Amino acid sequence: MELTRIRHALVTGGASGIGLGIVDAFAERGIAVTVADIIQERLDQQFVMRGENIMPIRLDTRDREGWIEAKRTAETRFGPVDVLVNNAGIGPDGCEISEMTPDSFDKTIAINLTAVFNGINAFVGEMKARGSGHIVNTASMNGIMLGLARYGAYAASKFGVVGLSEALREELEPHGVGVSVLCPGPVLSNMPETSRLLGNPAPEQRWPDGTVGMEPIVAGRIVLRSIELNLGHILTHPNYFPAIDHRNDVIRQAAEIEQAEWASLPGWQG
Repeated sequence: MELTRIRHALVTGGASGIGLGIVDAFAERGIAVTVADIIQERLDQQFVMRGENIMPIRLDTRDREGWIEAKRTAETRFGPVDVLVNNAGIGPDGCEISEMTPDSFDKTIAINLTAVFNGINAFVGEMKARGSGHIVNTASMNGIMLGLARYGAYAASKFGVVGLSEALREELEPHGVGVSVLCPGPVLSNMPETSRLLGNPAPEQRWPDGTVGMEPIVAGRIVLRSIELNLGHILTHPNYFPAIDHRNDVIRQAAEIEQAEWASLPGWQG
């Protein structure tokens, strides 16, 4: 989608971290932005002096009625939303799956995955009807690499966002609507603090020793360029591809063993 055609973007989780970087990247290009976030204090701190082209609104992305009101408010101010960025998220709670509480699991899935659907559901119908638009869903490198211990529900939610986005991209392509899934590597953010505020005490991010997080504005500019290129997958750190390749290798090795083992089973056809 040509950036010159974008008049209005809505970004959830936009008051800090990657979301704020995306907001700032849109603002650099003179694009009006509705910034949705659940933490009112952050909205007040970040956007009180940002000018008339940015409108902050409080939104709990789990709340489907809240989405309807947010859409109404945003489009009354700036017109139809051309780009929806479902970025709001919560981090892992650091528990093994056997120790995780049902509340923590449900909360992680609700905020990281179901809320993405809620945003899509609120906007996709009109984008299809107009024959234009773009949706960006934030997942994680943890959604495309081998699962890590103590990241179980988080990884499940992010794998879900990847699968949902890939299916949605195929469905919307004939209608002229683009879909990208953002799988960021290390980016400076307030994810641990946000997770704690929402009730999930988060462990430190497990990145290789010496890794320095990317500035959020750089990640934001990557997202805008990826929208322009209509990329299905946005990797802020392509140098992390070996982590993706490792997962593929593990699956491939299992398949090679199974090809030999299952061949001896009566009735099996590969």
